[in-house]
Amino acid sequence: MDSSATWHPNQGSHRSSRADEQLMQSLYREHAGPLHSYVLRLVDGDRHRAEDVVQETLVRAWRYSHQLAPATRSIRPWLITVARRIVIDGYRSRQTRPQEVDASPLEFMPAEDEIDKALSLMMLSSALSELSDAHREVLVETYLKGRTVNEAAESLGIPSGTVKSRIFYGLRSMKLVLEERGVRP
Repeated sequence: MDSSATWHPNQGSHRSSRADEQLMQSLYREHAGPLHSYVLRLVDGDRHRAEDVVQETLVRAWRYSHQLAPATRSIRPWLITVARRIVIDGYRSRQTRPQEVDASPLEFMPAEDEIDKALSLMMLSSALSELSDAHREVLVETYLKGRTVNEAAESLGIPSGTVKSRIFYGLRSMKLVLEERGVRP
């Protein structure tokens, strides 16, 4: 393919489909091979990307053929510039977008089973309801509200020793209730 090959675009704004077809065939025949080789180096050997860039470059040449000067002996420098800009634009757009990842590995990751959590909470809530008010109060203050023994004692208005005792007996009662229901704590 001769880099000095001439190309004379149809200057009329109303081209016939036959003229368009001849123009594209001429562009492809004279410039596609060398342009593909050039673009292939720009895209690090990605053949599919290079073919896309060459195709887009030739389409742009056809689209703007009426603006290109007929005195130009070769359109190849213009084609190379357009192809390089398409590659640069593609690179920039990939840099601004987050990289897409394949979600298929996520399909095999175990997910936390919310049903088991809900059933456990229901079972514990039901078991708590069977405790005495005194035992339930200290367990709610310390385990559910996350208070220390001293904070629970202050909140309930009882000595901290009583809170410790009620926690011990409340947990023991809770264990018995759960065992009666077939749950092994």
